[in-house]
Formats: sequence, structure tokens, C-alpha cells
Amino acid sequence: MTLTFFSFDHPELLLLAPVAVAPLLRSALRGSTITSLDCAPQDSLSSLVAIALKFLGVAALLCSLLGAAGPFFPGEEVERLAEGAQIVMLIDRSGSMNETFAGRNPSGGEESKAAAAKRILKAFVDSRRRDLVGVAAFSTSPMLVTPLSDHPDATKAAIDAIDRPGLDYTNIARGLAMALSMFRASDADHSRAILLISDGAGVIDPKIQDDLRADFRKTRVNLYWLFLRTEGSRGIYAAPDGDAESPQAAPERHLDLYFKSLGVPYRAFEAEGPKATEDALRQIDRLERRPMRYFEKLPRRDLSSVPFAVALFSVCLLFLAKLAEAPLCPARGAR
Repeated sequence: MTLTFFSFDHPELLLLAPVAVAPLLRSALRGSTITSLDCAPQDSLSSLVAIALKFLGVAALLCSLLGAAGPFFPGEEVERLAEGAQIVMLIDRSGSMNETFAGRNPSGGEESKAAAAKRILKAFVDSRRRDLVGVAAFSTSPMLVTPLSDHPDATKAAIDAIDRPGLDYTNIARGLAMALSMFRASDADHSRAILLISDGAGVIDPKIQDDLRADFRKTRVNLYWLFLRTEGSRGIYAAPDGDAESPQAAPERHLDLYFKSLGVPYRAFEAEGPKATEDALRQIDRLERRPMRYFEKLPRRDLSSVPFAVALFSVCLLFLAKLAEAPLCPARGAR
């Protein structure tokens, strides 16, 4: 933990601090002209009250200036130790994710693939409170939703947005490039994984394949592909129709082959419904658990409420003292 000292937003106001001694020089209570008090007995309690009221005036002025100066503790980095992983959820936002696993628009109580993935991924985040999780989405273009963080509420809010209507095109290469860029080089000793959630595959340009392969090896990240298969569609492991089958004809199979050539740990899970999706995530949960150290950035903490509260309390006591003043002369009209 980095030690930090508090600072001020407006330190120039502290130059007015000498004004706070004014109550020591003159009382705020009503003055009275009396011949002499020498014949009156000593009243220690009254003397203490008079001194206390003067210092309450000093405290009220000094704390008001201190609060107006805006004291705060700067943001700091705190080192934490947890068991888990750094996981980037790369979620397909193509239009087909708005359909059910049966390949039709949801009706009645049916869930779209995006809605089912949203529900299951939020439960996955709740079960791994110590992970650093980031969320990215892709269709025609990739979109960074939330960076890696250990704030599950922010992660779940990002997941909540994935069932919004998406586009039809799946540019998986740009999505993978963004997911890789979310990891820091200084965290290379941590367990790191990309969780790709998609119901289809796109063809990666051969010119980009080598660049992605180099980035994967440099980042040293595990890759998991959660393939949400639509009923009746070709699967990842479907046998080719012929020797000359092209990536355009069987993009899922060829994407799987490409992932296997990356030189990083890779596993594919083919899910044909919500239950299979939950089972796949439970397997990933068991695979990605490893002690890790990370630094959390804490926001600055405002301290102005404390001196303002002391100033208000002092003013309230002074106000009560002013109301409690007793007149030394009889009221007008009294005999």
C-alpha cells in the first residue's frame, strides 16, 4: 500500500487562518457596564465556560476555513492477493444472437441466446468475486465495454447490455485483437484467459492471422471458445463434406483449426442450450483458478465533511450560549 498524505484543493484559503484567533481578542457575548465585580465571589465554572466559548469560536472559524480549503486523500494503489484469473469476456453481438437456440425469434417464455448468455455470465461473475473481469463486444466493429477490474457490479452492468439488438456481421478478428489489448504486459505471470462467446464464426483474413498468432504468443493467454450452437446448424467438429471444403463453407470448423494453431492453451465448448452453457462455464471455472497479486486503484477521499461538521457543532453551541445570556439590568417596566 502506498502511503499518501492529504492535500487541499484551495490551499490559499489557509492563509486566512490567523483570523481564527479573533474570538480570543473580543467576546461575541453582550457587554455590560458595571461599576465593579470585586465584591462578587469567584465563579470558576463561569470562567471555564467563558474560556470554552472563546475556543469554540476559534474552532468554528478555523474548521470553516479548513473545510473550504477542500482537504482530501489522493487516490492510491493497494496491493491485493486473490485466487482467480484475469478474464476478458468477448461477446458476439451479431444479429443471430437475438434468436433462440432453435433458430427463431423468442416468443412466450423463450430466451434468446443473448439473454441466456447474459443470465449465465452474471451468475459466473457472482461465483468468482476475486477475478479481474473485463467485457468487450463485437459485431462489425469491436467495442470496449469495461476494462479489467474487480468490481462485479460494473461487470454485470456491462453484461446486461449484451442482449440489445446487434448487427449481422461477425468481425471476430478485430474483436480478438481488442481483447488481447486489454491485458497488461506487466501481468504476464497471472492466469489470463479470453472467453469468447459466439453462436457462429467469421473468416479471418490470412493477412491478419499471422499477426493475431504472434499477439497470442506474446500475451500468453488461454483461449476458451463457448460456441452457442443453433439447432440444425453445423458444429465445430462436423466432418467436412469434401477434401476441398473452404473456410467460407465451414467457418466454425476452420476457426477451431486456426485456434488450435495459435500455440496457446485452447479449449472449445459446444453448447446447444442454456444447461450446456452452464456446464461449460463450470468447467472453465475449475480450470482458471490460480493465486495472483494485483493492484487496485482507489479513488480520492474527500475530507471536507469532517471540519465542516466540527464548525457546525461549534456554531450551534455558540448560538445556544447566546440565547442563554441573562440580562444584568431589570427588564423595562419592572419595579
